[in-house]
Amino acid sequence: METKPQEHTDNITEVPEVLSNGVADSVVADAPASAPVAADTRAPRARASDRGRGGRPGGRAGERRGPRPPRAKAEFDSKMITIRRVSRVVAGGRRFSFSVAIIIGNKKGRVGVGLGKAGDTTLAIEKATRDAKKHMITLSLTKDNSIAHEVEAKYNASRVWLSPAKGRGLVAGSSVRPVLELAGVSNIVAKMHSGSKNGLNNARAAIEALKKLKA
Repeated sequence: METKPQEHTDNITEVPEVLSNGVADSVVADAPASAPVAADTRAPRARASDRGRGGRPGGRAGERRGPRPPRAKAEFDSKMITIRRVSRVVAGGRRFSFSVAIIIGNKKGRVGVGLGKAGDTTLAIEKATRDAKKHMITLSLTKDNSIAHEVEAKYNASRVWLSPAKGRGLVAGSSVRPVLELAGVSNIVAKMHSGSKNGLNNARAAIEALKKLKA
């Protein structure tokens, strides 16, 4: 009697075929006919192109926001002269605050100098701006945006001299220059006849000189 040779299947392992839904073929075959196969109900992940700005779904790729509305222009231009940290001694020690000197003007004949002190720089600037608005002066300029005649004034140790100069532009230094610039004055020469380095006193001396202008 002829016998068929036996096949050696000791080292062969049958790998079940995996279906598209992730369920093995062998598991489906062993499951009863009445048992439904669980389907993959997970929602597909959103692609990067389907997400909007900030990774949020629903926006177009590369979509830009509309133009920002223009900011309201300030009533006056400003220039800070000095900002210092000052202190005062109390029973519990030292208390620090900030002192700010500022110049404001509309470059059309109105200018003012103010001083403000507060524990915060922002609050000190606001106080200085309010103080400058209280002490604003109005100038009567000539046709070429200059002054009508020579003037000289003194404030504490600061002494300033102003003179009209046709075609020269604005020739001034120290804190007198921003005072004249924010006032809208040009074609003028300013000279300091004192050695004072105090910017606030120099600016106030320029204001005192501009007050002496005759209409």
